Amino acid sequence: MHFRKAELHDAKGLAFVRVHSWRTTYQGIVSESYLQSLSIEEKEEKWGRILSGAHDTYVCVIEDNKIAGFVSIGKERSGEYEGELYAIYLLKEYQGKGIGEKLFEIAIRELKKQGFNSMWIWVLKENPSKHFYYRYKPELVKEEKLKIGNELHQEEGLLLNLKEKE
Repeated sequence: MHFRKAELHDAKGLAFVRVHSWRTTYQGIVSESYLQSLSIEEKEEKWGRILSGAHDTYVCVIEDNKIAGFVSIGKERSGEYEGELYAIYLLKEYQGKGIGEKLFEIAIRELKKQGFNSMWIWVLKENPSKHFYYRYKPELVKEEKLKIGNELHQEEGLLLNLKEKE
C-alpha cells in the first residue's frame, strides 16, 4: 500500500469509498433508505469537480490501484477556525490496520505546512468510530443538529490543536 495525493482518475474510487463507508459505518444510525439512496455516480461527479481544481485530498492505494481510504482537508469553511478535516473515509475491511492513522497524520502534516495551528472536525455523535478522533485529544467545542435525509442527528464539533502534534 502507498499514500499519495489524489488525482482526477481517482474520482470513482473516492466515490466508492465514500458511499460504502457510509453504508457500513452508519447502518442502524442513519435511515436505510437514505444510505441506499447514496449514488456512486453522483459522488464521482462531485469528486471529479473537486479533483479538477486545487485540492488537498490524499488516498491510500492498495493492490490493483484500489483506493482503501482517503482524507480531504483545507481551510475551515465557516471562517471561525483555521484548518478543517473535510472528510476521512476508509472501507470497513481496511479499518483497524493503521491506514486511518496514517491518513490523519497526513492531514495534520499538510495543514501545518499550510500554516494552520488547528484542525476543525465535525463527527456524528452516534458514529461508532468517533473514538478515533478522541485519541488525539481534541476539545469538544460545540454540538449541533444535522439533517440527514429526513432525520436529525447530533453532530460534535471538535478542535484539535496542531501545535501540540509536533
